[in-house]
Amino acid sequence: MESLWLEYAWALLILICLEGLLSADNALVLAVIAKHLPEDQKKKAINYGIIMAFVFRFAALFAISFIANVWQIQAIGAAYLLYLGLKHIIKARFGKENEKFREDVEKDAAGKGFWPTVGKIALSDLAFAIDSILAAVALALGLPDSPLGNFGGMDGGKFLVVVLGGIAGLVLIKFAAAWFIKLLAQHPALETTAYAIVAWVGVKLTVITLSHEDIGVLDHDFPHSTVWTLIFYVVLVALALLGWFAPSNKKHSQTDQV
Repeated sequence: MESLWLEYAWALLILICLEGLLSADNALVLAVIAKHLPEDQKKKAINYGIIMAFVFRFAALFAISFIANVWQIQAIGAAYLLYLGLKHIIKARFGKENEKFREDVEKDAAGKGFWPTVGKIALSDLAFAIDSILAAVALALGLPDSPLGNFGGMDGGKFLVVVLGGIAGLVLIKFAAAWFIKLLAQHPALETTAYAIVAWVGVKLTVITLSHEDIGVLDHDFPHSTVWTLIFYVVLVALALLGWFAPSNKKHSQTDQV
């Protein structure tokens, strides 16, 4: 039983670290959305937006708990995570950086009142949360069943991991985004590493999909096997170490911090 909760704790720690890296840029965009407001309203708008985002995220998590084990949903989630991760890696390797996206966000937000800005912050966070929610579900589905019963169509322990990961994302955006932005400035390769991990989690969800009882390409127990678990975590740790020790060859701006 102790090893079970140890595996759950390890998955949650990975998810929190991933949430932190992914939330750094997200926090900058949320700050840009509120940039046009008076100083005394900026932080208030972000705070209210994050509260609304929490409600939206929980609703999304509640809905996904009922469909997480549907293989078609798993396949779509796996394809999206692979697309998202590989797109960012290719862009980082061959593309050119620009600030056009943030400029467009700022231009679109300009002139909007307090509450419309709050709503835009909440909806933007939900859009950002799609990748992290899917990554959390993929990590959770690979865990062994817990003794906590079921929530919707999902094991209660797995659902708890997903919920705690989602809450961690909002907390990190609010309180730790500046630290993660500084961390990315010192180790810029970590941003690409985060998306490489997202793609690797997409591979994990692909394995889960292929082992679904309605597909049967892989053995049903393979995603929970010791061999696959070791392969997954060894590659994940290797990616993290590569990102941490990769030489810094570009500078990140640290403007518009939350």
